Amino acid sequence: MQNRFDITNPPQLRAEPRMGQASPAGATIRAVPATSGGLVRATLGSGAAAAVILGLFWLPAEYGIDPTGLGRMMGLTQMGEIKQQLYAEADADDAAAAAEASAPQAAIAAADSPVLDRLTAIEAQLATIAAVVGAAPAPQAVVVQPQPAAAAATTTVAEPAEPNPAPLAWRDEVSYTLAPSEGVEVKLVMEEGAVAAFEWTANGGVVNYDTHGDGGGNDISYEQGRAVPEQAGELVAAFTGNHGWFWRNRSDAPLTLTLRTRGDYTELRAP
Repeated sequence: MQNRFDITNPPQLRAEPRMGQASPAGATIRAVPATSGGLVRATLGSGAAAAVILGLFWLPAEYGIDPTGLGRMMGLTQMGEIKQQLYAEADADDAAAAAEASAPQAAIAAADSPVLDRLTAIEAQLATIAAVVGAAPAPQAVVVQPQPAAAAATTTVAEPAEPNPAPLAWRDEVSYTLAPSEGVEVKLVMEEGAVAAFEWTANGGVVNYDTHGDGGGNDISYEQGRAVPEQAGELVAAFTGNHGWFWRNRSDAPLTLTLRTRGDYTELRAP
């Protein structure tokens, strides 16, 4: 009977290689040779690709900067301009909120100032002087009696007054319905020095607006406003390019914005 612990004929064991262990002697590993010239070409190629992406896509879409002109054709430049306008509008809202917060403190400081007491005293003195002067007798009115007309007096026929001229008609009129936080931009293509008359209204609502212009590498902001119901006036182009308005509905309800224009412009660009 063979003992199970008999080790005179031990079983043959074979070791299998594990993942991550070194290869046995004589094995070969294929590698890609790297040279300094190849690394330089790869680096230059990556840099060129990054520059193309930066100039064609990222700068127009983020900052409205279009060095090649392709960004405006693809609509990326307009996206970047709107982003910059939103950033400027947010900064203006923050500055206005800070000014409104500091206004009550300034009013309290003015109320405590001794200068206000002196002004109140001066106003009281002026009121007393005005009361004394007003008590003086008023001058008697002199009535001039008409003289009888001579027999040979001629009759003068008054010419009819000229009628008021009819107002000039508007050249273009557009309207947009803006949901809360929605904005829209309309621009006029104008030559330098050209004048365009305009009027816009939020039709009972209020909007934030930015009157600005761009073109030929130039950029200008004419005027900005917050919670304005309407506006009318003339827009004078500071340079040849696109000049117009950007409105945003900051209220909690939809509103309808209407713009009317006429004057020296070649085209009205609207969504």
